This record gives sequence, C-alpha cells and structure tokens, in this order.
Amino acid sequence: MQETAPSTSDSPQITAPHRELLDQVLDKWSLQVLDRLCERPSRFNELRRAIPVTQKSLTATLRRLERNGMVERVIVSSRPIAVEYRITPLGTTLQDLIDALLRWTTVNMADVERARARFDAEV
Repeated sequence: MQETAPSTSDSPQITAPHRELLDQVLDKWSLQVLDRLCERPSRFNELRRAIPVTQKSLTATLRRLERNGMVERVIVSSRPIAVEYRITPLGTTLQDLIDALLRWTTVNMADVERARARFDAEV
C-alpha cells in the first residue's frame, strides 16, 4: 500500500484565532512571565523586579495570560492579604515549547547576528 502525504486539511491552519492567541502568549513579556512562573509562583512586585517591564505592561500581560487560562491569580491569606500569580496546568504545557525556543535562539543567535550584519551592510 502506498502512503500519501497528509493533506493540507490535516495540517494545522493559521487562522485569526490562532494568530491572536500566539500573539498574546508569545510576546516578549508573556514569555518572560510564563518562564518565571514555571519556576515558582510570584507576587506582582517579585515579577516586576525580575522582569524589566513597566507596571502597566506587566498588569496587561498578567491579565491577558489569566484570560487565556495560562496564569491564575490567587489571594494568599497572609497579613496583609496578598495576591500571588501561578502557572496553571494549561500554562505548564507551554514550558517545553518556551525552553525549545530559548534553546533555538541560543544555538542560532550567532547565525542570526551574521545575517543581520550582512543585511545592514547592503542596505
């Protein structure tokens, strides 16, 4: 029996909802927040000290990740009451992908920098 290549209808398609989700989950601040929260839960100010981001951008990033089910906001019963952000089980599924992207950038950064230099020299 001859095997055939999968049809394009079997391949994932990049639709508007896919683009929107990828834009929201893979932007520069989201990647850093997810990477940090995969290590351990953190309070807002801990995240802000660890990631060079403005308060407004961090708030927007956390809200976006929470809306998409990647992060949860938990009230910690302490004095004073505090809020902690935690990665959700859904968010945890991104860790291997984030690690793979970071490995790829580490392995290929020199090639990318050379390509940029060549391009910039020609422009």
